[in-house]
Amino acid sequence: MFLKRLQLGLIHVAVAMTLVPINSTLNRVMIFDLEISKTLVSLLAVLPYLFSPIQVAIGSFSDRHPILGFRRTPYILAGLVLCVIGVSVSPQVAFLLDQNFGLGILAGLLAFGAWGMGYNLSAVSYLSLASELSGEKGRGRTVATMFFMMVIGLIATGIALSRMLTTYTPETLTSAFNAVALTALALGLLGLIRLEPRSGLAPAKSEHYTVQQMTTAILSNPVARIFFVYLLLLLVALLGQDVLLEPFGAQAFGMTIEETSRLVSISGVFTLIAFLVTGALEGRVTKKTLAQVGNLGALAGFVLIVASGLTHSLPTFYVGLTLLGFGTGVSTVANLSLMFDLTVEGKVGLYIGAWGFSNGLSRLTGILLAGVVADGLTQATGQAMTGYLAVFGIEALMLFIAALMLTRIDVSTFRKQAEGPAFIEKIALAAE
Repeated sequence: MFLKRLQLGLIHVAVAMTLVPINSTLNRVMIFDLEISKTLVSLLAVLPYLFSPIQVAIGSFSDRHPILGFRRTPYILAGLVLCVIGVSVSPQVAFLLDQNFGLGILAGLLAFGAWGMGYNLSAVSYLSLASELSGEKGRGRTVATMFFMMVIGLIATGIALSRMLTTYTPETLTSAFNAVALTALALGLLGLIRLEPRSGLAPAKSEHYTVQQMTTAILSNPVARIFFVYLLLLLVALLGQDVLLEPFGAQAFGMTIEETSRLVSISGVFTLIAFLVTGALEGRVTKKTLAQVGNLGALAGFVLIVASGLTHSLPTFYVGLTLLGFGTGVSTVANLSLMFDLTVEGKVGLYIGAWGFSNGLSRLTGILLAGVVADGLTQATGQAMTGYLAVFGIEALMLFIAALMLTRIDVSTFRKQAEGPAFIEKIALAAE
């Protein structure tokens, strides 16, 4: 199982590292260097997450219909290829928006759309495969391994981008993005080799799931309903800041593109430390306790980032960034492990799809919130910093509310209700 965990980690690294250039570096170039509207950048950035509802259909279809004897591998491979294509094309979006707006929008739809479809195809498939290969007792270790490797990949990607982008030019940006895309493809293919046993996983005894059935499953179970909203608030806060953090560093402290590209690596180092700490505490501290520590750590990070903008203190910003990275790391491992516990046998695809849908919806909401609020307040006050700080403050408030909601989530209660006759009857009614 150790080798399979490493392979799952490589796939997770491959998909995640394609997000760094397209969701951080490119945003900084468009917003700060090319002075493109934050709202427009946010609208393009949320396009991938409009596809998130298909995670339910993908999870359900792959549960029931193996392709050439494999239930997950074909979808992971297709998703990875689309992610790579999206990253390779995305630099053209920045150039064309600055030179030819109409073609720029078309390129944006193609690049971000390809990446988004790829992300949704691959994510629900490799998370479902991770859950099935690991078993209930090994899920926590698998999650920790996957995310430990992912953060190493993100750190390496951030460092590589900063070295390749010492100065911004269209040529260096295109070359750097292509290098990331090819590396991601190679790592993903390596991870897929003999990972999933051919016809080794018994066909799931589940019905065909739709978005309506997913909605019924969530609404009919009070714990699932709370967890869905909890994940939404948590991830809006943790993921929505991606679109603004690098432009904020440039705006508030005059950082170069080389310096802002390193922010992912700096945050990643402390996320990595968090994974090590969380792994060491697994079994000694409950998942809910660990999740709460992570949530409150990230909350403190946002508060310090806001304070750094108000005081123009670069050291305070870096302390806030490290707390945000550490808190995100603890929260990610604990909440993903908790997410795997909030599934039931025979319906893995349904619940992983539902939680994946929450992830996609939260990214969409968070990025839109960041762009629209930041632009609106900048226009209203004439001060760009006001928009940035307001967004970070709202995200801190969301983390506080999520921390309160976590106290109401109970896995045993969820399973009793999810496996009971009332749930099955409601799913049957929804299918009709």
